[in-house]
Amino acid sequence: MPRHELILLKNMSEPGYTGSLVDYEKTGGYQALRKTLGKIAPADVTAMVRKSGLRGRGGAGFPTGVKWGFLPKDYQGPRYLCCNADESEPGTFKDRQLMERDPHQVLEGIVLSCYAIGSETAYIYIRGEMVLGSKILEHAIAEARAAGYIGKNDSWHGYSCGRLGPSRGRRVHLR
Repeated sequence: MPRHELILLKNMSEPGYTGSLVDYEKTGGYQALRKTLGKIAPADVTAMVRKSGLRGRGGAGFPTGVKWGFLPKDYQGPRYLCCNADESEPGTFKDRQLMERDPHQVLEGIVLSCYAIGSETAYIYIRGEMVLGSKILEHAIAEARAAGYIGKNDSWHGYSCGRLGPSRGRRVHLR
């Protein structure tokens, strides 16, 4: 059987990895934000994601860059990003694993997505029974906000993803 490289679940397979901000940064976490925000144009981020072939992790596996490209370029109103952590596809448990064991990876992806589509507000929909995942995400959001990864950050040329948060059986948004 050919060997495979873990990508999505890589960090949580490391011994002693807790999912904390410190652990995530030790694995190179939030480096994509540092390399992207204010340095690469949002349209170029979308083009990079399209070229990468990244697909949604749900049942349809729709190409992410294509989806982002559907947004009207000239729309002047607010944009919102919704991260669906419902995990309602049969036999899937990736959302719960990521929320509970590597929440900063989820948050970095959300902020990068918001940047690419021009949104300053993101909502994370979490099933009502995922109480632990919601609490862990809320703690991770507070850590990320304190570290300057969420909220107004002048070092990123004024880009702000200031409203983000989780909710159980409702939306969670980054405030």
